[in-house]
Amino acid sequence: MSHVTRLTILGSTGSIGQSTLDLVRRAPQGQFQLVALTANRNAVKLAEQAREFRAEIAVIADESQYEVLKAALAGTDIQVQAGRQALIDAGAAPADFVMASIIGAAGLEPTLAAIEQGCRVGLANKESLVCAGDLVMSRVKASGATLLPIDSEHNAIFQVLDTEHPKGVTRLILTASGGPFLNHSKDAISKVKAADALKHPIWDMGAKITIDSASMMNKGLELIEASYLFARPSAEIDIVVHPQSIVHSMVEYADGSVLAQMGSPDMRTPIAYALAWPKRMQAPVEKLDLTKLSGLTFFEPDTERFPALRLARESLEAGGHATNMLNAANEVAVASFLKDEIRFSQISEIVEDCLSVLVSRHKPSSELGAILAMDAEARDTATELIKRLR
Repeated sequence: MSHVTRLTILGSTGSIGQSTLDLVRRAPQGQFQLVALTANRNAVKLAEQAREFRAEIAVIADESQYEVLKAALAGTDIQVQAGRQALIDAGAAPADFVMASIIGAAGLEPTLAAIEQGCRVGLANKESLVCAGDLVMSRVKASGATLLPIDSEHNAIFQVLDTEHPKGVTRLILTASGGPFLNHSKDAISKVKAADALKHPIWDMGAKITIDSASMMNKGLELIEASYLFARPSAEIDIVVHPQSIVHSMVEYADGSVLAQMGSPDMRTPIAYALAWPKRMQAPVEKLDLTKLSGLTFFEPDTERFPALRLARESLEAGGHATNMLNAANEVAVASFLKDEIRFSQISEIVEDCLSVLVSRHKPSSELGAILAMDAEARDTATELIKRLR
């Protein structure tokens, strides 16, 4: 009899969570048992998922939605919980695999809770490493957890990286689609609206990640994530724009070989790889037909039009709390842009101003309390900077 995988999904109503559940739905009956499902505030969708997959626990982060969730799950045996601590407890609930896909810094503590139980953790919450890379990786080592990257770029590197002979690796190459404004001038980019930025040409993602992709901050965050995941300095990680999103990332070796992972742009591929690791499982993705590709192009990103990439690399190289500040300021600025409170170009300006104000103030620390305090201070600073622009 095959082993049943006890599965928790932190952020089940988001794009990664829904794609994960789609694979579970298609898997042989009994292969997966859902332990906990969590959502930010979409109680109705969460209840639907919990009922369909017979989850043991359903957690809503927004406590104002607790009664809605409780009513929707009345008559079931599903435990209903709400709030920050409930999210952390969901991450700690005994499971074989935890999909960590809560967006933003809010996912840090639940992800740490999952890591500390020593299970397999699918990391779709890149902000955990951006905010607290040293802390996260030290907890992974201490607990014996297996961290499996879900971002298509990092998953691609994971698939082709020779971890037994790291000295033979000379460079990691992350690919970027370039987003919807790839061919816009700097002036045109400054005038775009949220509705324009939310129209990604390739990927179907949540609003925050889609805006980050448009500014290329998402690729900057992935640069930081790659540095921690694969223990490589900034100088050994390159970013190239690849609009077709067929080559998901590459690894260069000392002998000149460059190994790439390719596939149709569908997040169910890296999710399936992680769920079945070290084996493989069926995924309902479009098979790649090389004869139908018109061509694959690669070129350097323009950091003048997309300064977020420069800011991310500078933050990584600065060390300390810089990447944490970068992420916090960006989350605040993106939320403000989505409300039409600031211009698109001002997202990066606010992040840069926030970094210039805060970076020299604080000594490095990998203590969780200091990390959370720094996150809060950066958010307050970014909020004040935005108020001055109005």
